[in-house]
Amino acid sequence: MASLHSSLLLPPNLLSLTTPSTSPSHILFNLRPSTTHLRPLSTTHRRFGRPFAVAEQATVTEAARRLYVGNIPRTVNNDELSKIVQEHGAIEKAEVMYDKYSGRSRRFAFVTMKTVEDANAVIEKLNGTEIGGREIKVNVTEKPLSTSDLPLSQSEESQFIDSPHKVYVGNLAKTVTTDTLKKFFSEKGKVLSAKVSRVPGTSKSSGYGFVTFSSEDDVEAAISSFNNSSLEGQKVRVNKA
Repeated sequence: MASLHSSLLLPPNLLSLTTPSTSPSHILFNLRPSTTHLRPLSTTHRRFGRPFAVAEQATVTEAARRLYVGNIPRTVNNDELSKIVQEHGAIEKAEVMYDKYSGRSRRFAFVTMKTVEDANAVIEKLNGTEIGGREIKVNVTEKPLSTSDLPLSQSEESQFIDSPHKVYVGNLAKTVTTDTLKKFFSEKGKVLSAKVSRVPGTSKSSGYGFVTFSSEDDVEAAISSFNNSSLEGQKVRVNKA
């Protein structure tokens, strides 16, 4: 055993582990320094851990740069909105949302800014200002819904049945609910579905909604019967969506 120990060139920090009293099995095990294995494992964890952290941070930053711009005039398009917003910060993309059936503006848009600082500047300068006589709302879209808001907004959206036979109902009182809207229009026709539009990130009414029908005749009947009629103290506007 003495010759075995003298022939092995072990690192100095392992000499104490290979004394003559150490069993052969222990000698063979300890010839592979634990540090040799620990270092690559530690490096591997760091290597694979960082991309996830970086990706997560990038997602959060991107969300903080994305703005909701609501209550804009129907005549405002992507280019016009970009020109208005870029006066207060560098813009990456502006997208006005349109109804897929009528092609009409839904009176809100999403704007992605170059930096979080640009986004904050736009909110400060434009929120509450007027475009074409309408007071616009500007806020960051990353703000989560509160627990109390989630069931209402999610259930209404998931239950809504879309149809090419649809009317837009504007100037709704804030107290009008989806059920109220559906019952109101059911008096003159067969309503397929209805929903009150909500301010993104909240359960607050946007002041307008949509009602769908199974036929174009029902749409025409709804417009002729309910346009400029009173619903919970306010005259509503009804037209094809």
